[in-house]
Parts: sequence; C-alpha cells; structure tokens
Amino acid sequence: MKRLLLDYLRAGLQTTLQKNAKAAVLALAVSLLLLQANQLFAQPAGAKSQRIVVDVAHGQRFWKDAASLAGDTSATAVRVRYLNGELAKNAASLNATVNYLNAAITPAALAGCDVLFIHIPSAKYTPAETQAIGQYVRQGGSLFMVMDADFWSTLEQVNANELVGPFGITYKNNNPDGQSSGGYASAGKVSTKRFSIPYHGARIVEGGTPFCFSNQTEKNPFGVYAEAKNGGKIIAMGDGMASLYMNSWEGVNDYQCAPFMQDALAWLLK
Repeated sequence: MKRLLLDYLRAGLQTTLQKNAKAAVLALAVSLLLLQANQLFAQPAGAKSQRIVVDVAHGQRFWKDAASLAGDTSATAVRVRYLNGELAKNAASLNATVNYLNAAITPAALAGCDVLFIHIPSAKYTPAETQAIGQYVRQGGSLFMVMDADFWSTLEQVNANELVGPFGITYKNNNPDGQSSGGYASAGKVSTKRFSIPYHGARIVEGGTPFCFSNQTEKNPFGVYAEAKNGGKIIAMGDGMASLYMNSWEGVNDYQCAPFMQDALAWLLK
C-alpha cells in the first residue's frame, strides 16, 4: 500500500510540473504531502508518543524550564538550555516528549505522564503531593528520583524518602567515600551495557537493586532501581552528575551520560 501511494503521488507531481509553471504552488503542496506520507508509513503501527514530566517547582538546584529564561544569557541560562536540549534529544529518540511542571504535583498533573523526573529538589513535597506520586507509581507510572550530597540539599529539607520509601528504597547519609571520583552503571535490566558515568561524593541509596557504583568499591551504591506492582518503576540516584549530562569531570572527558540516560529512560518508559 505504501509503494502504491508513493508512486501515485510521484506521478501526480510529475504531471503537474509538466503542465505549466503556474502550478508550482500545487506541486509544492503535493511534495509536502509526499513527505508526510513517508513519515506516516515510517511510524510503527500503533506508535504513541510518551511523556516525560520534569518537576521544577520544588527549588530544583539545576533543572529549570528553559522557556522561562528567554533572553537570559547568563551562564546558568546557558546550562539550563544545554540540559533541556540533551533531555529532549534522549526523549525524541524514544518517541517521547518533555514537559516542565512548575506547579503542585497532583493526579491531574500526572495524567498522561509516563515518567516523572525529580532532580535535586530543595523543598518539601506536601502530603497531597506525596500521595499523588505514590498513587501514580502504584498505578503503573515511573519515577526517576535524583538526590545528592547534603551540600545541595539535606534529607531535612527534602522529604525524599516519603516518595521512594513505600517502594523499598531509602536515601541515607552522604557516602563516606567522599574523595573518590568516577563511577559506572553496570549492565543489566536498566543499562544495556556498562557505562562510565561521573561520580563524586554523593548520597548512599539502599534497597531496590543496586546498579550504579563508584570505581573504587561496590560497598555503597549510588543508584538503584525497583519495580512496583502494576508495572510501576523507580530509579533512585544519589549522585546528580550523570543526569546533568556532565561528560567531563576532574580530567575525564568521555563519561557516557547521554547513553546512560537513554537506557534509564528507555527502561522507565517500557
């Protein structure tokens, strides 16, 4: 069917061009239709775009909506645009879109959301918000939660464990191995292969299945994942650098942040 339609459109375009130059507008319209037909048939049958929602309403230390920084040329704004762009590229390759939520997290805000991304907040989530997030995961939604060392936000400032605790995960104190640099994500259910990712300091994460470790030891993992009933999934990270797409850190310039994020999001979106 695709071949017949494309042949028909091509034949129509050639005939139109042969008649007179006045038909150029129609020819352009036909060519656009041809392009759309190609794109239509290139889509897998039943393909549906998924949605990643980024929380930016709880004092996030790094992530913001670049649209809110129009005209801002500061280093912070440049960094935000870089982050937004990298996440958008990962999402597009997974047939997903990215939306930024600068408001309370409610069941209505999570309707149609496939992954909720929370990165180093510095403010507490209300009881209504923790309930909405828990219900969302229990009903099959995915949560990508990132914390870091106390320097960025403490467990007294952020009730992160109220979000991940119901699913068997706990954020603990700062990793005692605060001087080591460099880590990796092991191959397994989340990462299709071992990825070299940045790590420094961080926060210990317990529970779930560990998959992110310091290059020096696997004693205190900084990344775990868990699966809830009804298909809900959680990734909890205790270091924010990989999800900040920090490909260079302390003399290493080839960390694999984008591939790591690609696999993490792909697993959460399954």
